Amino acid sequence: MIELLTANTPNGKKISIMLEEIQFDYKVTKININKNEQFKPEFKKISPFAKIPVIIDHTNNKTIFESGAILIYLGEKSGKFYNEKERLDINQWLMGQMAYVGPMLGQHHQFHHYNPGKSEFGEKRYFEISKIIYKDLNERLSISKYLAGNNYSIADIATFPWIARHEWHDIGLKDHKYLNRWYEQISNRIAVQKGYDLLNRGELIPKA
Repeated sequence: MIELLTANTPNGKKISIMLEEIQFDYKVTKININKNEQFKPEFKKISPFAKIPVIIDHTNNKTIFESGAILIYLGEKSGKFYNEKERLDINQWLMGQMAYVGPMLGQHHQFHHYNPGKSEFGEKRYFEISKIIYKDLNERLSISKYLAGNNYSIADIATFPWIARHEWHDIGLKDHKYLNRWYEQISNRIAVQKGYDLLNRGELIPKA
């Protein structure tokens, strides 16, 4: 049994989607980040930076924090979506999501969606970076079925929940032909639909 300690965020959804894809038994323990539960001492013991998600693998008592590390762990454990021959490419696109795509879109969310009007500089800067991210992903997917090649991988699983917030970005997913194609393909996966509804509230993946 895998215990997933998380919140209903793109980083949290990465892991529930992966767990649904590999069909591992798991339970969700909600961490209410709006009430700062991530800063409680008992949570910081397993997540040094006070960030979600974290998993506890109760089959071997291992605890893993950081979403990318969790995806790698689950990919290795299950033997799925982390093909050994493709790992160099998978790791590059996974690290790109963790270091660039997620943080930059996250800043765009902060300035453009949560705190509009508070910083003209912040709104403009991260909107422009987000447009570049869409362009770069679209270019990659114009020559590759999935981010790391011809096979669906943890790199796609990591990136998808961030693009699923495209309605917040005001960039226009449909204006990016190849990114839109990739988004629709992944949206149609049953495991992705189940994992996206992290808290079992009937949450649907936003349409392109």
